[in-house]
Amino acid sequence: MFQNKFLYFKANLAFSLFFLFIISSTNLFADTELLKVNWKFQGITGKFDRSSLQRGYQVYNEVCSSCHSMRLLSYRNLGEKGGPEFSADQVKAIAATFEVTDGPDNQGEMFTRPGKPSDKFVLPYPNVQASTAANGGAYPPDMSVLVKARKGGANYIYSVLMGYDEPPQDFKLEEGVYYNKYMDGNKIKMSKPLLDGSVDYVDGTNATEDQMAKDVTVFLTWAADPHLEARHKTGVKVLIFLIILTGLVYLSMKRLWSRIDPEV
Repeated sequence: MFQNKFLYFKANLAFSLFFLFIISSTNLFADTELLKVNWKFQGITGKFDRSSLQRGYQVYNEVCSSCHSMRLLSYRNLGEKGGPEFSADQVKAIAATFEVTDGPDNQGEMFTRPGKPSDKFVLPYPNVQASTAANGGAYPPDMSVLVKARKGGANYIYSVLMGYDEPPQDFKLEEGVYYNKYMDGNKIKMSKPLLDGSVDYVDGTNATEDQMAKDVTVFLTWAADPHLEARHKTGVKVLIFLIILTGLVYLSMKRLWSRIDPEV
């Protein structure tokens, strides 16, 4: 009787694991049409490359920030552990390069001042209507959590950045629209943002189109999931605990059932 129950338990466990594998496999292979990159932050022990994060911020600041906002980030986040980890002086210097509207002062007037680490990222446009009007009727999405908001995540962002190409001969494009292999309908209103040498990297890295696309994608992934590394560390600890607990439960169960006559 006890053996039958144990076999039934193992069968149910095997079925549950198989079902979970099918679900995870579906998610893994749902975006096979996108370009695939072996990102360092993937996997249970994945971590962000600090140099890539810092370069990615430079690409965002010099190329993307003229149109795309990052409303959820403050300049001080650039110095936090698990992120780009700029030094405190570097963060102050970065923030100070921006003019921030503040006030009112004692006369009730608004004024501008150099940015501080506690300030949110400066917005490229004062409102949605202004950003839409400046971009031919297309609204440049906020990039704070863009990686999580798009199916395919980091691979999607990277693929779109690398997906600009000449359209097929019979493919019609409206004025101000560009061909992109990885966009829905293969049409995008954003012109090709990255060209070799668009950015002069501070660390001397060769700024190829591919390198810049990867770096800014890493930065946007961190922005959307700033606690990724901490979560991975916690996950490893939990797995080790569960493995030890499973072993103890198994040994206890084996010892307990060894006293029971299977013919009873």
